[in-house]
Amino acid sequence: MSNRIAMAALSAALLLQACHADAQNAPSRAMPAAASASSVSGKPSDAVLKKRLTPIQYAVTQHDATERPFANPFWDNHEAGIYVDIVSGDALFSSLDKYDSGTGWPSFTRPLEPGNLRTQGDHSLMEDRTEVRSKKADSHLGHLFDDGPKPAGLRYCMNSAALRFVPVARLKQEGYEKYIALFSTSK
Repeated sequence: MSNRIAMAALSAALLLQACHADAQNAPSRAMPAAASASSVSGKPSDAVLKKRLTPIQYAVTQHDATERPFANPFWDNHEAGIYVDIVSGDALFSSLDKYDSGTGWPSFTRPLEPGNLRTQGDHSLMEDRTEVRSKKADSHLGHLFDDGPKPAGLRYCMNSAALRFVPVARLKQEGYEKYIALFSTSK
């Protein structure tokens, strides 16, 4: 139990430090676009992650922190494209499944690639929740709730700091061309 408390304290300290330094608005130093879709194999070392990620991205993905609601880049992003894991570059969600949940975090009704996610129980706030993590990089992404819109009723409530947005116009250039057809207006 004391290990959980220590991890929670470390996570909170990292998050406060990141917020105090206004890391919320710092540009991502994560994966270069050229390395995004398929060239990353496995999770980079902790030293590499500390260099590539902003303090808030590191705190969220590596120490299970949560960014502030309504003060993150993607909660109100309405541009068409996909959201990928900031660490591995794996495709996670599509803007086609994004909706305004009123929570201040980007929320999705379903994953774009279910095989790129895994879930596990989270009891850190003295309540039962379902944590969502990226499968390859083991990044903490957010939580899954059953209060979303019908028909499935799911809400994947994610941290912007764990995601990188790839607009439709850059899908091919960044190696995500297989998703272009999703956004085609002529069906």
